[in-house]
Amino acid sequence: MLRRRHKTPKVQATPREGGTARTPRTRRRAREGAVVPPDLRIQPQHRAAPRAEARAAKPEAAPPPALAKAPPAAKAPPAARHAPPPRPPRAEPPAPRERREAAQRRAPVVLVTGFDPFGGDEVNPSWDVCSRLPHEIAGLRVETLRVPCEFRRAIETVAAAIERHQPSIVLSLGLAAGRTHMGVERVAINVDDGRIADNAGVQPIDQAIAANGPPAYFATVPVKAMVAAMHAQGVPAEVSNTAGTFVCNHLMYGVLHFIAAKGLQVRAGFIHVPCSEAMVLSRREVASMSVATMARGVEAAIAAAHAHSEDIAAVGGTLD
Repeated sequence: MLRRRHKTPKVQATPREGGTARTPRTRRRAREGAVVPPDLRIQPQHRAAPRAEARAAKPEAAPPPALAKAPPAAKAPPAARHAPPPRPPRAEPPAPRERREAAQRRAPVVLVTGFDPFGGDEVNPSWDVCSRLPHEIAGLRVETLRVPCEFRRAIETVAAAIERHQPSIVLSLGLAAGRTHMGVERVAINVDDGRIADNAGVQPIDQAIAANGPPAYFATVPVKAMVAAMHAQGVPAEVSNTAGTFVCNHLMYGVLHFIAAKGLQVRAGFIHVPCSEAMVLSRREVASMSVATMARGVEAAIAAAHAHSEDIAAVGGTLD
């Protein structure tokens, strides 16, 4: 008699992580009252929780305070000995007016002088003209000086101003009542012969201005070029060959002698001006010229003196 062989139930392999254990299948039906030995029982396999769920189920412990990341420390400043020196505060640029004034201070100077009133007159147009001149002419800074109408003191006053301002040109003005034109003087002679006394009451007669000086000095400014420039401005002007023998001639000679004795690189000259209109209100048959016209002529003469280092060739002589 053949026995029926019992088939051993197959045990399924352990499911992969995340899978589910399967119960072994059999075609045989369980008998009622059949006892299965414990060692033959198949233990039910429980589904393993995914790693993500396991991590979520198990809270991650917070790191101890000692291991927490500290905030970045502030960078220490460099050593003082390596620090660059502090920069000085930036100076503000000068205002236009300040720049203009600074440029004028650096510009070459023309010194223009005029006299006090003398001989009983209340005004002197030579100083009135100086008061009307601009502060700058042809790139030259204009410095004006009022001179006492006195022998010797006039020279000392202008000589001190030359040393103070160090001009490149000195142009002195003086009154010659009765003239119809502005006269640019060519020469000054070494003699004082006062027709009247000066403002200090001094009246030298036939005295030398400089005992050891030359008989005469010629102007070192271009007299003919200056006259031509004045004509171009519509101002009556002429070359004059005599500066007289009063304080005007005295000052012209004294300034040229001082410049020569000091060896200065300064050019100098003299212009005689007519009476102003205010001076002839009660004088008949006396020529006059407006102060504005004379000032325009002097301004043109200064520009020409600055522009011409040598004089031009032009007719400027007289028959008398």
